[in-house]
Amino acid sequence: MTSSKPGFFSTFFSSCSLVFLLAALGGQGRLVTVPRGPLIRVEGQSVSIRCNVSDYEGPLEQDFEWKLVQGSVSYDLVSTMDPQFTDTSFLDRVTSGDLSLTRLSDSSAELRIGTVRTTDGGTYVCSTPSTDVSVSGNYDADVELKVIKDSLQVAPVPSPALVPEGGPLELRCNVTRVMTENTYLSVTWSVGRGTSPSKDILTVGPDGDVEVGEFYTQRYSDGGLLLKLRGGGAFGLLLTEAFPSDRGEYSCTAREWVPEGGGVWQSILEKRVELGQVDITPVAASLLVSLEDNTTLDVGETLRLTCSVAGDHQVALGLEVTWSVSPTPGLNGSGAPRVLGDVNRDGVVSNRSGQVELSQAGGGVFPLAVHHVDRSDSGSYSCAVRAWVRQSNGRWYQAAEKKSGPVQVQVTMTEPNFTVTLSDLVTPRFSGDPAELACRVTGAPLLQDGRLGVTWLHGTGSDPVRTARPVAALDERGELVVWDDYRPRVESGLISLSRVKSLTFRLRFLQMWESDQGAFLCAVSTWTRSRDGGWVRSQEVRSNNLTVHWEVKKPRLGVVAYRLREASSAGATFEMSCRVIAENLQEPSYSVHVQMEQSVRSKTRRIVSLGPDLVVQPEDGGDQERRDSAVLEKSGPAEFRFRLYGVQVSDRGFYSCAVTAWTRDASRNWTKAVSSESNKVQIAFVHTGPTFNISIHADTTSIYPGETTKMDCILAVSGSTPNAGDIFYEVQWYQNHFRVDGGAALLASMDRWGVVKKSPRNSSSDCSLERVSSQVFRLSIHNTQDTDAGEYRCRAAPWMRSSAGTWTRGQDLSSTTVFLTVRFALWDSMKMPLLYGAGAALIVGLFSLLVGFACAHCWCRKVALVPRRSRNHLMVQDME
Repeated sequence: MTSSKPGFFSTFFSSCSLVFLLAALGGQGRLVTVPRGPLIRVEGQSVSIRCNVSDYEGPLEQDFEWKLVQGSVSYDLVSTMDPQFTDTSFLDRVTSGDLSLTRLSDSSAELRIGTVRTTDGGTYVCSTPSTDVSVSGNYDADVELKVIKDSLQVAPVPSPALVPEGGPLELRCNVTRVMTENTYLSVTWSVGRGTSPSKDILTVGPDGDVEVGEFYTQRYSDGGLLLKLRGGGAFGLLLTEAFPSDRGEYSCTAREWVPEGGGVWQSILEKRVELGQVDITPVAASLLVSLEDNTTLDVGETLRLTCSVAGDHQVALGLEVTWSVSPTPGLNGSGAPRVLGDVNRDGVVSNRSGQVELSQAGGGVFPLAVHHVDRSDSGSYSCAVRAWVRQSNGRWYQAAEKKSGPVQVQVTMTEPNFTVTLSDLVTPRFSGDPAELACRVTGAPLLQDGRLGVTWLHGTGSDPVRTARPVAALDERGELVVWDDYRPRVESGLISLSRVKSLTFRLRFLQMWESDQGAFLCAVSTWTRSRDGGWVRSQEVRSNNLTVHWEVKKPRLGVVAYRLREASSAGATFEMSCRVIAENLQEPSYSVHVQMEQSVRSKTRRIVSLGPDLVVQPEDGGDQERRDSAVLEKSGPAEFRFRLYGVQVSDRGFYSCAVTAWTRDASRNWTKAVSSESNKVQIAFVHTGPTFNISIHADTTSIYPGETTKMDCILAVSGSTPNAGDIFYEVQWYQNHFRVDGGAALLASMDRWGVVKKSPRNSSSDCSLERVSSQVFRLSIHNTQDTDAGEYRCRAAPWMRSSAGTWTRGQDLSSTTVFLTVRFALWDSMKMPLLYGAGAALIVGLFSLLVGFACAHCWCRKVALVPRRSRNHLMVQDME
């Protein structure tokens, strides 16, 4: 430690005053500044004092030196210019880094004390060596540092570990200190949840103001956060209603403050303590709702039930209770729940029905009384409780809703005793027969205002009672009730229900099916009038089982066909009869189809048909003009006759009858029963007429597009040649185009009367068909295209007239094929593009020459006048 010379402080402060005076008078010069003092800090804390210099000359980077003045003694601390500047008494602290000087910029540096001591109090002077050309301004500045003892004590008051939802939560901590300097306190309450950063709830001080955290502003405004200052350093924060979101780890932080630099608050000490983990018990977790056990009582008595509600902090809860009952299914109508009444938070009763009495006895007890009960009051009773929590702003929110377990209430009464018997009035013997059952009630007493209802059931298998399904029913009002399985038959009238007498019910089937076999039973129920005017079922008695069964025989059908008249030649009449043999069919009717095959296993085509209503319908058998040639009629109860007039060569083949048996259902609609087919009867006369040949000829088989080609279909007759007017031909031309799927396509046809028909074409070509002679038919393809290439053939059928004047169609004739090729004309397809290309190239070339000539003589030429030298003069220069 080195002491300064006497009179140092007087000289120092005089120099500073002179410097400040010169700076004030001149307005220019070096300016060194430090924070405004005094600086108050707490022992053991870190201290930072910043020094800035401005308005200086010389290099940008300035040097700084710090000294400590305590009374008349001055100590050199640290310097940016001289490493040996430090006084020996502070050398250890500088070496350890507890005392350091950190350059912040070229013109600022900061003195830092890691752990300040009470002996560090004094005046700290910051000096800057002069680098100016002329001395002006101040070159040092000082600030006083006061170090006080750490007397701040923070003691937590443990918070409750478990708080019910809606209950109050108070957070308390005690903060004390020894007043040695003009310092102030602030207290902050915070909460942390999991790994998330803590959030401040509320802060009071240091100037007495209250600062509320971001997420608690509205709650503080509503009065949900209250500050409790009890004096003597006791600080408390009250959350008037705890919510489930308030769960977390709470803490209390105390800070000591001093005003510096014109009233700016500076925190000089901070201590934090944990108040503990607080869990919030939700109302839903603690709310308990209970009812008594099952209850049985007689009609006319009073039903009393009590709904008990218990839970944590129940006093702060608003309770609403709703009573409901689920009627017993099948006893008093629908099983849908019915509300008996409500009790709101203020104990006001609403939605009360009938003889129901509701009240609130206090303490979470809500009684229910139903006076003069009847059978309709049987069912499952329950109470639903809604718990509400009132907030500081006066608004309520629903915190939980819970429903009690059901209590089964059974209202009993004296039941009438009776028996039910089931008997059959009409018994079916076959499928489709009617049936009628009677259900009789015996021994039933007078029901006064009561009524009876009946339900018919049908069961199958070894245990028909267990598998019984309802068919239909008559309810207490006498209205029909139908289930889905039998609804179509009941709605169509095939099944009917009736009440013959007051104690007798009937079930009638107009037609029994095989699925109707099994056991039938009826269930008779008694119904009494309820208090609200409805009907309540009081008892149900079932009858004995009655089995309905008959032997099911499979229907059989046989058909025998035999020839009545032989067709020995073309133009004769063929007649055939088909006899039907049926078994196990009731009043059947038959539909008959006469069908024909050219040969065994060939395609079958129908000639004519006769329906079960005896309506004749021509089928797809041959020429339309011959429809009247085929006749089918019923010649007996189970026999049908087929007649074919004017038999032709194409009619030769095998004929048979396909028969189907039909029966009528209860709606008089035909139902198919069974089908069968007869044996085959052949028409096989020998044809002695002429023989026909067919051939095809084409003038050419290879042509170019656009040309016309002709093909002839030539028919020839050999053997006994008929007269020219007694033979005509049907002709068809076909093309098989290999580029198109679908086989041969019909191009044109000519019937025996000479009428030509052409098929639609997708090509620009056209075709025509003409008869060149009586036996030559020519097909012409005009403006041929490539799509016309392919195979061509013709088919023909001769028609001959007999001496009796009847026309007979001969067998179809098919020619061989001719392949037509459409060649590609290369020069015709290329000459026009070539001519067009050459013309275009010539025009473009001429145009290019014109453009070049114009550019050279009009726009692009520049005339340069260059003096011309004499050749002789050049030679003279070369010689020189």
